[in-house]
Amino acid sequence: MQQDEQWSSKIGFILASAGSAIGLGAIWKLPYVTGVSGGGAFILLFLIFSLLIGFPLLLGEFVIGRSTGKEAISAYKAIAPASKWHWIGYLGVFSCFLLLSFYSVIGGWVIQYLYYSVSGEIGAHGSVDYEALFESAVSNPVHVVISQGIFLVITIVVVARGVQKGIEQMSKIMMPALFLLFIILIARSLTLDNAMEGVAFFLKPDFSSLTSESVLFAMGQSFFSLSVGVSVMVTYSSYLSKKESLIQPAFSVVIMNLFISILAGLAIFPAVFSLGFEPAAGPGLLFIVLPSVFDQIIFGKVFLLLFLALFLFATLTSAFSILEIIVAALKIKNGKGRSSLAWVIGAAIFVVGIPSALSFSTLSDVTIFGKSIFDSADFLVSNILLPTGALLISIFVSYRMKKDILKSEIIQGSRTLNPFFTAWYFLMRYIVPLVIIVVFLDSLNLF
Repeated sequence: MQQDEQWSSKIGFILASAGSAIGLGAIWKLPYVTGVSGGGAFILLFLIFSLLIGFPLLLGEFVIGRSTGKEAISAYKAIAPASKWHWIGYLGVFSCFLLLSFYSVIGGWVIQYLYYSVSGEIGAHGSVDYEALFESAVSNPVHVVISQGIFLVITIVVVARGVQKGIEQMSKIMMPALFLLFIILIARSLTLDNAMEGVAFFLKPDFSSLTSESVLFAMGQSFFSLSVGVSVMVTYSSYLSKKESLIQPAFSVVIMNLFISILAGLAIFPAVFSLGFEPAAGPGLLFIVLPSVFDQIIFGKVFLLLFLALFLFATLTSAFSILEIIVAALKIKNGKGRSSLAWVIGAAIFVVGIPSALSFSTLSDVTIFGKSIFDSADFLVSNILLPTGALLISIFVSYRMKKDILKSEIIQGSRTLNPFFTAWYFLMRYIVPLVIIVVFLDSLNLF
């Protein structure tokens, strides 16, 4: 059964796919790792790996979805009937379910901070201990659960409206808004005294700072940051018209993801260095360092509000794609309506995510292999399920799919792209699986 929905335009597909890829890592982790791992040298390395690993894998998922016109599970069944390959689709659906259960917790934190910003609880010019505020925010069981629920409700409402009226329409609003907000923040950040110190920290090439750890991180991020490995892009590309090229959208998503990471660094680090703060990565950057930075800037409260809105947009566009793969798979399987299914699945994700939300309060003493519930769910998805899915997809595309189908989908009948296909096929068949295995073993601390 073919998908009964399609993107209304190629730009809608590109923006939605880019929105799926641009999330937490692009804004609060990659810029910091860039700064401490060689600046421009790391950016160059990340770009090379993105083109040699992430781009081929992303294009591979596009081919699976567009060639069949089916969501994740059905797509693998259509290509390899009477086999077990469709379990890649089930793995993707399960991964997305678990991922959104704790990803929505972080989305809830952003919503909490938006409320603090609007209500005046933050931005009081040095009178707030932001580290204590963050600890208080994440340890309040009622607030974190309510905020998580609000984040999921927003996600469900958009996905329930469908591909064109929901995901595509919101992506066309949120993605341009995200770029605009970044430009405003960068313009303000670069006008601060000694801002160039932050720019130098972020972008100055220093190949001596590149380590084996930073090289492996660049490898891993080259496909983790593009939403590949959980078949999200299989489902998204199944809504794309057969008339459209696959190469341009895949390349656009790769470049936009890199561009957003650079914009994030230019918005954050000049201000951080100008005001004498230590750069950080992860939750500490967004919820502790940046509020402290904006606290000392004229109209800082406004700029903090803009940054929180920006971060919420990036988090939501990723959440849309995560929920969509589950809804699309179960909608085909059970024949149920999109709207009711989105609400049922969203409610189930909310319930499963409550233990993660309470990991910093009432369930803080509960650990799994020495990790909190939140960290355990994160580790399972990021370090095991995603690389496993990416590896299986790379093998499926290059060893199970027919070469003529791959070629026809990628080159769209143009002989001028034959050399490109040959290079892509070589990378998918030999290089990408090997790199994923190396990154996978490293993520399990086996090196």
